[in-house]
Amino acid sequence: MTESNGANPDEGTIPHHAAMPHDEAMPDWEKRFRAPRVSLPDWAQDAPHRSLFVSNATGTYELYAWDRETGAQHQVTDRPNGTTDGVLTPDGEWIWWFDDKDGDEFGIWRRRPFARDVRARSGPDEPAAPGLEPSYPAGLALARDGRTAVVGRSTDEDGSTIYVTRAGEDPVEIYRHRESAGVGDLSHDGSLIAIEHTEHGDAMHSALRVLRLDGSAVAELDDTKGGTVELGLEVLGFAPVDGDTRLLVGHQRRGRWEPMLWDVATGEETDLALTERLDGDLSAEWYPDGSALLVVHSYEARSELWRYDLASRRLERIPTPKGTVSGATARPDGSVEYLWSSAAEPPVVRSTSGEVVLDPPGMKSPGSVPVQDVWVDGPGGRIHALVQRPAGVAGPLPTVFDIHGGPTWHDSDSFAAGPAAWVDHGYMVIRINYRGSTGYGREWTDALKYRVGLIELEDVAAVREWAVTSGLADPERLVLTGGSWGGYLTLLGLGTEPDAWALGIAAVPVADYVTAYHDEMEALKAMDRTLLGGTPEEVPERFEASSPLTYVDAVKAPVYISAGVNDPRCPIRQVENYVTRLAARDAVHEVYRYDAGHGSLVVDERIKQVRLELDFAERHLGR
Repeated sequence: MTESNGANPDEGTIPHHAAMPHDEAMPDWEKRFRAPRVSLPDWAQDAPHRSLFVSNATGTYELYAWDRETGAQHQVTDRPNGTTDGVLTPDGEWIWWFDDKDGDEFGIWRRRPFARDVRARSGPDEPAAPGLEPSYPAGLALARDGRTAVVGRSTDEDGSTIYVTRAGEDPVEIYRHRESAGVGDLSHDGSLIAIEHTEHGDAMHSALRVLRLDGSAVAELDDTKGGTVELGLEVLGFAPVDGDTRLLVGHQRRGRWEPMLWDVATGEETDLALTERLDGDLSAEWYPDGSALLVVHSYEARSELWRYDLASRRLERIPTPKGTVSGATARPDGSVEYLWSSAAEPPVVRSTSGEVVLDPPGMKSPGSVPVQDVWVDGPGGRIHALVQRPAGVAGPLPTVFDIHGGPTWHDSDSFAAGPAAWVDHGYMVIRINYRGSTGYGREWTDALKYRVGLIELEDVAAVREWAVTSGLADPERLVLTGGSWGGYLTLLGLGTEPDAWALGIAAVPVADYVTAYHDEMEALKAMDRTLLGGTPEEVPERFEASSPLTYVDAVKAPVYISAGVNDPRCPIRQVENYVTRLAARDAVHEVYRYDAGHGSLVVDERIKQVRLELDFAERHLGR
C-alpha cells in the first residue's frame, strides 16, 4: 500500500467508496463490483513522478492524479457517467481528458492543470484543442514542447482527419480520408508523426505512414499489398531518444503479432525474430533509455513479461504469477510496473521489486474460482474455452455461455466480476475464444469474414456439445449471454438455434444489422464493410444472413435485452426494431434501457444490471 493511501481523504488521497456501511451483509458478487480498483498508472515522460490512473473509488470510474514525490492523490474528473480517457502531457503539467455526452463517445478534448483537484470548483476545464469541432476520438499524441499536439478525429461527414494544434494558433489539418485512420505516436523530438490508416479499405489490417507536422510524407509501410493475404501493422512507439528515427512496429508476417524496428529515415527494417523463441502473440514498448524493449507475451489466454536487450539480443523473463498481465510499463529506474489478475484473484498493480504499487483504500474484493482450460475440436480447428464451476458441486449444472465482445478480442485467465457472479449463484460459466478472437494467430482472427456471426456460433455449438456430452452442463438449462458482439451472437444464436437454448441475455447488442450499420459510428461502418465485404446495399444477402432480426420470429427462449440510449456502437434504434418484432408476437422478453452509452462506468448501474440479469434467469430458468 502506498503511504498516501493511509492518509485522511481530505488531505489529498483518493476517497473511500461512498457506500460501504454494511460490508458484512453484502454478497460477494456485489463486493467484487464495489471494491475500489485502480488501473495501471501512466506517467509523464519528462516528469515520471507524476502519474495518472483510473479508479472507481467514488462509485464511478474517474481519472485521478498522483504525485509520487509527495504521495498526494486527487480526483481529476467528476461526471455523472464517468471518465476513463485521459493523457498526461510529457512535462506532467497538464492532463488532457475526453469530454463526451453521457457515454456517446462524441466530444472534445479538455485539459486541466495536473495539480488542480476537481473539488476546487473553478469553472469548466478549458478546451485543449480550440477550433476543433466535436468528433469521435481517433488517437492523440502530445509533444514535449508543452504546446503542440496531434489530434485524430472521426465523423460521419468527414471520415478520418488529423490535425496539428499549437497553443495560440488555429488547428492545421495534415490528413484526411474517408476510411479509418488514427494517430499512432510522435517522435521524441516532436518532428514526425506515425499514423495507422486503412485507405486500402480493409479495416482489420492497417498500413503505416509517417508524416512531418506540415503534412508532408516521410515514409510508408504497407503489408496489405503484394501478397496473397493482407497483413496488419500497428504503431508501438518511436524510440525515446532525440534524433532516433526508429519506430517500434507490430506486424503479422509470420502469422501472428510480433514487434520489429523500422527506421523511418533510412527504410531499414530490423527483424527481432522473437517468435522463434516464444509461441503466441507479442507486443512491446521501449524502456525509457531506449536500450531495451519490454515485451508482453500472450499465449493461450494468459500473458507474461520479458526484457529484450537490443545490443545483446538477450531475452530475459520477468517473473510474474500465472494469469494475465493487462498492462505493463518500464520506469526510468529500470523497474517494471504491471497490472495483473487471474480468474481466481482480483487485479493488483505490482512492481518487479515485489511491492504493490497502488493499493486503493476500502473494501477488498473477494476472489473467485480458478478457470479450467478446455480444448474442443471444431469445424475450423481446435477451440479454446475457459470454464469456471462452483466449488464442490457436481454436474450437470445450469450453464452460462458468456460470449465475449469485440469480435477481435479474447477471453483470458483474468478477473471478471460478471462471470464470478454467475458462479456464486450456482452456474457453470463457459467462455469461448471462437474464430475471430485474437491471441491464436492471424488465420484464426481473419476467419471471421462474410459469414459473420454464423462462423462464431459454429464454434459455440461445438463447445456446447462437449459441455453436454461430458455431463457437466444440463441441456435443459443452457443460457446464452454476452455484451456488444457477444450480445449480437446471443440474439443471432437464439434465432438460428432456437431449440438449443433455454434463455438469452443480450447486453448492448447488434439486433438489426442493416439499421445498426446506418446508425453506428463511422469507424464501425468501415469494420462492417470489411467483415461482410460491402455495404447493406452492395451485399444485402450477407447482411440478411448475419442479422438477428432475420430470425427473430423463430426465437423460443425468453429474452432479456439491456441497451444504452446513447450507444454509438450498437445504437438504440436497431434494438427497438428487434424488440418491436418480439412484442408483435407476444414473445417472452424484457428490455432495460439506461441513460449511458456502450456500457456504464457507474458501479451502482452495473450492479443493477447484473441483478436484473440474475433475477431474469431465476424466474425463467429455475434451478
